[in-house]
Parts: sequence; structure tokens; C-alpha cells
Amino acid sequence: MRLFAALLPPEEVLDEVERAIAAHVGRVDGVRWPSRETWHVTLGFFGEVPERALPELEVRLARAVHRYGPFELAFAGFGAFPRVLWAGVTGDSLVRLADSVRAGARRAGAGETDSKRFHPHLTLARARTKVDMKGLAESLGEFSGSAWGASTVHLMRSHLGPPVRYESLAEWAFADGSAKWG
Repeated sequence: MRLFAALLPPEEVLDEVERAIAAHVGRVDGVRWPSRETWHVTLGFFGEVPERALPELEVRLARAVHRYGPFELAFAGFGAFPRVLWAGVTGDSLVRLADSVRAGARRAGAGETDSKRFHPHLTLARARTKVDMKGLAESLGEFSGSAWGASTVHLMRSHLGPPVRYESLAEWAFADGSAKWG
């Protein structure tokens, strides 16, 4: 199973992002715009995970998530990685949460846990070939979305399709506000 942990933003903030990019969607050669139904904020990508590792992964992820209380996030600005256009995500506890989730997955022996530095973002488009994604990000201008409360982490399964789709296998709510951080 191809798995990752993610936050699923509420519809109303996704509406704001969708409006901000609407003029560009489908109008840039060589750029694929994933379906909004697939939009998420990845906390950790685990790759192929054997089914036998799933129970331990779920225990470790639950433990990691329960160390945190709910917190606020917001989408802010656009940027680019090579061949990827994204909306940035701000929130004080997000990096610590992602580190905890990734550490739990490593302890569970969950596949190819991503070791790259965490950069919180929402992927909006991917280029099939070399496209100036930085220019596209700049053309979108400034963006600042409404704040939203993160309160649940999902363990997601990728079905590569076509079409690509994601399935939530499990979810964990954060502890109340009195929980200790990181």
C-alpha cells in the first residue's frame, strides 16, 4: 500500500485557493492541475508500506498526533519546486507535528519515509516537462487565505489510477489544548 499522513483542509479555505488560481487552470501548456478532491497538506510520505506494518504504523501515528492540541493554519503565498506549483501553509506547530509523524513512521518501519526537510504546502499543479513554475507562481500574485483550525490527521492511501484518488484509512484527532507540545 502506498501511504502518507495528511491534513485535509476545510472546503471554504480550498474555495479561496481555487478562486485564486482559477484564471490559470488549464491554460498553461505542459501543466497538469490535480483534481481538488486530491488536495491535502502532506505531513509525511511513507511510500510502499507492507500490510503487516499497518497496525504498528497506526499506533505510532496516533501517539504522535495525540501529543498536539488543535492549532491554526492558513494558506499564504504561492511558490514552486522544480515542476510543482504550490500554495504555502503557515502555522507554528506544523513543522513539529510533521517531524513527530515522520519519526513515528520510521519507528514503525513504514516504507521509504521521506527524509527531505519538511516544507508545508498544498500542491496545485505539476509540470510534465520543463515549465517555468516560478514564473507561474509569481503571476498568481500575493495570496493570503483565511485561518482554519487543524484538528485531525489522516492516514491516506494512494490509488494511482487513472484517475489518482486518495482514501483515508484512519484518522486521529489532536488532544485537547492542555496537551504538551513537541
